[in-house]
Amino acid sequence: MDPARLDWLEEHLALFHCPACQADLDLREGALHCSGCGRVFGFEGEIPLLFSPHEWEDGAPDVTERMKAFYEETPFPDYDEFDDVGSLIQKARTGLFAKLLDDQVPPGSRVLECGCGTGQLSNFLSVANRTVIGSDLCLNSLRLGQAFKQKNNLSRVHFLQMNLFRPAFKPEGFDLVISNGVLHHTSQPFVAFESIAKLVRPGGFVLVGLYHRYGRLVTDARRLVFRYTRDRFTSLDPNLREGGMEGAKRRAWFMDQYKNPHESKHTIGEVLGWLRRTGFDFVTSIPRSRPLQSVGERHPLFEREAPGSFLERALVELGMIRHGSREGGFFLVIGQKSV
Repeated sequence: MDPARLDWLEEHLALFHCPACQADLDLREGALHCSGCGRVFGFEGEIPLLFSPHEWEDGAPDVTERMKAFYEETPFPDYDEFDDVGSLIQKARTGLFAKLLDDQVPPGSRVLECGCGTGQLSNFLSVANRTVIGSDLCLNSLRLGQAFKQKNNLSRVHFLQMNLFRPAFKPEGFDLVISNGVLHHTSQPFVAFESIAKLVRPGGFVLVGLYHRYGRLVTDARRLVFRYTRDRFTSLDPNLREGGMEGAKRRAWFMDQYKNPHESKHTIGEVLGWLRRTGFDFVTSIPRSRPLQSVGERHPLFEREAPGSFLERALVELGMIRHGSREGGFFLVIGQKSV
């Protein structure tokens, strides 16, 4: 490994601490050394291996290893063979969420994506002069993100292996922390949220994307059909029926949506409670928390709006049963950390 390629790690080393004991780390002799417990963390190529297992005090079951094994076998989302920076930007900006992020996260921001998968969003956001760190527990996924970074000479995105229950970062180091489609695959989603929320600076933002309790019902029904027909009738999924996914990309979508070993479902109201308990204020959600309020191409992601009442949210969330057909019943919530 070329030591010059780790200049980014030396530059940002003050952000890091030991994921096991929270002591400072030193970079020397091609490894990260903990000044407290003495642990040594190596590298896979240029990817720091900072994964530390979590031990639940109450003996609660942990699905981390099951999820790790699942995504090691089927990294998600997969890249197309022809992907380059231009095609990644084009595809990302056709999606409203990625376009809004790219338009509104200022250049120079420091962004952490917890559970970055294959790093497509991290790579994309780094193009506009942001420092982006993508973390995941699965090395196969991280290798794909790292390979795309190197192939396209992206210098402001970096990848590392990490357990989000045992972050390798000191508190309050990031302007924006993203965890999109990850917390619902953990044993204790609120504890995971609490863990990553500590990494946001005062005045910074956290963005979480989760499966919705009602919006996921259509996907659950399809999952039962596939289970009892040995994966026939995949045309029931509109993304598979309408084409555009082939080979590994098609399999990655199917496995992630219908064969995942663990998932939980949540509501906007539940996440509002998470924000209050961790010192965050509600900013916005997608879908928005009041009926008849759409999200357009100029929707401000980081300007606060009042959350809907219980009844208003109930109407929006029941409506997700119909709208959950294509995207698997997914919703986003953004919060801002109190200063």
